[in-house]
Amino acid sequence: MASKVSKSSATTRGGCRPARGSSASDLRCVYSEKQIQKRVRELAKQIDRDYQGKSLHVVGILEECFVFMADLVRGLTIPVVCHFIKGEIRDTSAGPTEHREIMYAPKVDATGRDVLLVNGILQSGLTLEYLYNYILGQNPSSVRTASLIEKSGERKVAVSADYVGFQTREKFLVGYGLGYEKKYRNLPYVARLEGVVSSI
Repeated sequence: MASKVSKSSATTRGGCRPARGSSASDLRCVYSEKQIQKRVRELAKQIDRDYQGKSLHVVGILEECFVFMADLVRGLTIPVVCHFIKGEIRDTSAGPTEHREIMYAPKVDATGRDVLLVNGILQSGLTLEYLYNYILGQNPSSVRTASLIEKSGERKVAVSADYVGFQTREKFLVGYGLGYEKKYRNLPYVARLEGVVSSI
């Protein structure tokens, strides 16, 4: 059963403090620390109910998942085994033909297990779809997905998360594990990074 989703709404800087080395004008608060913690607790309670009496193998997709997953698993009361994998998209070409490969490591043994794939932000969905199908091919007892933030407007494949913290169309989100040029991941809130020009 999919979780209820909190919609994005523009907020003031209340509950969000500037990152070191960034002015207040660089960041516009989207989800405060208080909003995020409340939502993560709600997701943890729902997951506890859905997996009552079972052990859950939580697989975090690095790098964006690490803060969200840490708070999520600490909110669970069921037995949990944590795994981490890193997916990388590689574009290759052979003459006029282009190929897209998704590589990941390390391998996760999901056979006969209840698995929850955890992602920090769901955008194109390419990596999540690949890993979901890979886990499903191992004949797990069940496999579901969780994402702190879902950006359905950027989806390239028909995949969605079973547990979603927030849905938004905001661009260039940073904080709470989400980064830009390896920075801002340590922020306890999620903000839009202003002044960034898209390369698309």
